[in-house]
Amino acid sequence: MRQQTHKRGRFTNKTVAIVAALALGGGGAALVAANASAHGDKGGSGRHGTVAAKAGTIQCPDVGQKLSGVPAKARPEVDKNLAELDNQVAEAYRRMNQRQGSSDAVLSQLNDERSRTLHTIGSAMGGDGSRLRGMTDCRWQEVATAAGGGKGRFGRPPGGRQQGGNQQGGGQQGGNQQGGEGANEVPGNAGGQAGNGPSQDDFVDITKVQPNVKQPPRAQQNGSTGTFTTDCGVGDPALRNSDNVIVAPGVGNGAHHTHDYVGNDSNDAFADNRTFEQGGTSCANGDKSTYYWPVVRAQDGKDEADADQLGGGQEGNVGTILTPKSSTIEFKGNPRSKVTAMPKFLRIITGDAKAFTGGDANANASWSCTGFEDRQLTDKYPLCPEGSSVTRTFDFQSCWDGKNTDSANHRDHVAFAAEDGSCPNGFRAIPQLVNTITYDVPANTPFAVDGFPEQLHKPITDHDDFINVMSDDLMNKAVDCINSGKQCG
Repeated sequence: MRQQTHKRGRFTNKTVAIVAALALGGGGAALVAANASAHGDKGGSGRHGTVAAKAGTIQCPDVGQKLSGVPAKARPEVDKNLAELDNQVAEAYRRMNQRQGSSDAVLSQLNDERSRTLHTIGSAMGGDGSRLRGMTDCRWQEVATAAGGGKGRFGRPPGGRQQGGNQQGGGQQGGNQQGGEGANEVPGNAGGQAGNGPSQDDFVDITKVQPNVKQPPRAQQNGSTGTFTTDCGVGDPALRNSDNVIVAPGVGNGAHHTHDYVGNDSNDAFADNRTFEQGGTSCANGDKSTYYWPVVRAQDGKDEADADQLGGGQEGNVGTILTPKSSTIEFKGNPRSKVTAMPKFLRIITGDAKAFTGGDANANASWSCTGFEDRQLTDKYPLCPEGSSVTRTFDFQSCWDGKNTDSANHRDHVAFAAEDGSCPNGFRAIPQLVNTITYDVPANTPFAVDGFPEQLHKPITDHDDFINVMSDDLMNKAVDCINSGKQCG
């Protein structure tokens, strides 16, 4: 890889005044304890003292991910009660933040509520709920937040852009990824404008990350190497809502965070397949599929229109929503085989909105900066140099079980291909959706992805959702393009 030569930018060593950003927000993440030790450095060495704090959040078993074999007739009742479990956690988190009872009392009430709801789920599935045993108890999860030094809090990292390889996903993060540039130095605050994240440790200077993207496997003789691109714009702010029709159909505010939508213009909690077929679309080629993802907000101290609403400020999702600079939607092939058409109304979720408390088994976040696409971050937000944009890349599952358009946990009917492109037994290759979104983040301003309040806006919780509503003709056109090795749009 050849490094391009650029004139180095000038960066200040002065502390950037972002009182309205990570340093704002009172108790936020229900402080457990805090110890502060700060030593100013007047010598201009760039070394600063640190403030260590312990905050925390609520960790509960993710019931939805454990379900399989839910009878079709039981799905509506199960989905409604899974959404109720999310409501219970969000309310318990709010009560803790507002000091409405001791932690033990709040958790005890939460676990009692969960027990009753789990019993209802078990009954709806025609059983006694025994398969849900052990999924009642939530606990307090401490989270250490460390403020720290670095030159110019949330100043852009120095140095010119490097030539990236337009390679996405894959690989582990490189070294030197300590959080440090710019964060919260308020003892006992988990950071962020609302006090529930992100924290300093959630950010890393992308110029200090080692390249970590693996080369894609070489296509075999029967491989499919084409790409089908659909242009659907960057989303209409008027369509934003905090619903999730895949996970919580029929439940308002089922996501507890706000989504941007492109493609179909009729996506809300109450949409069904007929709604989508009758809806309009922002896609230039008539694709009525719906593509949606959580918004990204600048932690700039400003109020959005949803500042007093559920899914917005009432649940810790605050700051100015950033409209994407671009959104690229591509469908790619498989290095081992031809791809088959996706069924209409296939639903796919990639990534996990609860990965911070629930573990990273389903996490699929990928953050970077333009010009640095050869280094991808899974659990850090990137700090990009001047002239470089923040990127989010979502590589969707590309193997389908050949039968189902959805599953009880919204994952079992699709799968990721192995590194060589092979699909699991019984699965077949379908076009792989790759969605890349870019943002121009204001200088010296931290940012955060929307999320469930207890997830503390951690970057690992990033995710993306898709429902295929392409016409048969358009899907066949995409498949033919990909299988013939063409680049179509």
